[in-house]
Amino acid sequence: MTQRGTTRTLRLLWLACAGLLPAWALAQPLAQPAAPARFEIELQAAPELRAFLLPHLALQHFRTLPDLDSAELARLLALAPENLRELLGTLGHFSPQIEVGLQAAADPAAAPLGTVTIRVDAGPPTRIASSQVYFMGAIADAPEAAEQRAAIVRQATLPAGTVFTQAGWDAAKIAAVRDLTAQRFPAGRIDNSLADIDAASHSAHLHIALDSGPLVRIGAVRVQGAQRYDPLLVEHLVRLAGLRAGSEYQLELMQAAQQRVAASGYFDSVFVQLDLSGDPQAMPVLVQVREHPRQKLVLGAGLSTDNGARLSLEHTHHRVPGLGWRALSKIELEQRNQTLASEWSAPVDARGWRWMVAAQAQRQIDGFSNTTSQRLRAGRSQDGARQERSFFLQADRAQTLNRALIGPAAAPAELSLSAHYAWTRRRFVDLPAPERGDGLGVELSAGSTLQQDRKPFVRAHVRWLGIWPLDQAGATPDPAATPTAALLRGSRLVLRLQAGALWARPDAPVPATQLFLSGGGQTVRGYRLREIGVPQADGSVSPGRYLALASLEWQRPIWRHGVRSAWEHVLFLDSGAVANQPGQLRPRWGLGSGLRYNSPVGPLQVDLAYGADARRLRLHLNVGFTF
Repeated sequence: MTQRGTTRTLRLLWLACAGLLPAWALAQPLAQPAAPARFEIELQAAPELRAFLLPHLALQHFRTLPDLDSAELARLLALAPENLRELLGTLGHFSPQIEVGLQAAADPAAAPLGTVTIRVDAGPPTRIASSQVYFMGAIADAPEAAEQRAAIVRQATLPAGTVFTQAGWDAAKIAAVRDLTAQRFPAGRIDNSLADIDAASHSAHLHIALDSGPLVRIGAVRVQGAQRYDPLLVEHLVRLAGLRAGSEYQLELMQAAQQRVAASGYFDSVFVQLDLSGDPQAMPVLVQVREHPRQKLVLGAGLSTDNGARLSLEHTHHRVPGLGWRALSKIELEQRNQTLASEWSAPVDARGWRWMVAAQAQRQIDGFSNTTSQRLRAGRSQDGARQERSFFLQADRAQTLNRALIGPAAAPAELSLSAHYAWTRRRFVDLPAPERGDGLGVELSAGSTLQQDRKPFVRAHVRWLGIWPLDQAGATPDPAATPTAALLRGSRLVLRLQAGALWARPDAPVPATQLFLSGGGQTVRGYRLREIGVPQADGSVSPGRYLALASLEWQRPIWRHGVRSAWEHVLFLDSGAVANQPGQLRPRWGLGSGLRYNSPVGPLQVDLAYGADARRLRLHLNVGFTF
């Protein structure tokens, strides 16, 4: 996008935001004036205790009652010490000295009933002397649960010598039940728990007794709500997620099965649970679904900094009569791309494989070059829990016309037929906005041009993405942390690498769609879409046979008042090169900064990048995480 185009995009975004401001303002409730206080509160305590006690005092709820009188306040003051002892007990202080009094207010108009004075001497905190976990049920002696027992003990056993707090004690019990029911024992529960406080010695002895119930193994899959589509499809998807008959129960696999059925596209909602009334050795898995209509038509509009304005029309037929396959057809009109495509695919079988046939016609506009292409593809694909693979045959036809040439002759069309193998593995954590993990994608192909003089070629394309956290993000930053530690709090590094090569004789007329271009928001920021290629005499670029990309990004969450917000700040450095010979690869650099907003559909990205070779700033917008 040119500087003029970038300015136009920024203006449109500003006008859109400005147009929403009046509606937002009208939607906000009118601020109500604060009610006058009937009394004030003066609390004398250690600073850390005062910060906790003052907002939680029961007295705070009565300060602004308009009809509160002195007799009612006297009753509240009599109850205040007990309220304070309960609050202090949650922090491990069980022998406090508390004084509560009432003084006349210096300004009766501001506080007619006076000032409540509270003096708190919390005394020494109670420390944990011992912490024990006891097991009942099948987990007590199951050899396969040895590691699970050890993990529960680590979570539920609070270190001796640390200060006892009710929040820490509750968190330990919650963690124990979570780890108990996460695998093998979905009916697990706390049978008994006790915090034995010795006020004289200021010590606490903690005990948790866990009843696991029976060890549960997965049985049959029962589907409810399937009418339009074959219930066998749901069963295949559940089994492919890892819930196989006879396997031990795992909550993670239950969630994976629910996500996989939902991601199939056939269902509007999915709920996967165990039928706990069944046999523990073959407990049924109940899958409740609500189906999508058999056909769906979606009209869309959007704006991209790479392709400009976009209009799209997409039609889905989930079960084509007489065939049972799903047909997905779409028309997409953008300023730089126009695409007509249709993909037909069979339901997955028991091993996760499906047949597929696809056709696509596309027109790409890059400067003065117009490339029209057609593609046919047929083969099989398999979607696994963490990896995908596919085998297919592909026929390509492409024709490029340079409009800058005077009286251009029709360029000959380039045709090819090739066989492909593609494999992708994803190990990202916390999708759709991952904070750690990696992904690897490989595509290998071999084929031949289809002109009169046929020439073979081999193509390879490899991409990799790694995410490493630089620090574990907690609920709040550590106030005692060094400036460097505070700066790295919750941040991570993202490294993206990509390489491609096509080997063929120099005169082989390989279709342009089999070659490589780079540039844009998904590759090298700071450049137009497909701006990085092999330079031509007329100033344009053409696709090349070799590609090299690298990107390093530092992502850091934005903290507000000690709480991590949904916003993040990023700094990035991108580099990319395209050439017809490996020795001719010359990197183009882009660097910049941006913001991320972690929405439920994935990160919303806004990046401002400077292309060092192009010598201009570009704005890039993107939605979602894809690999």
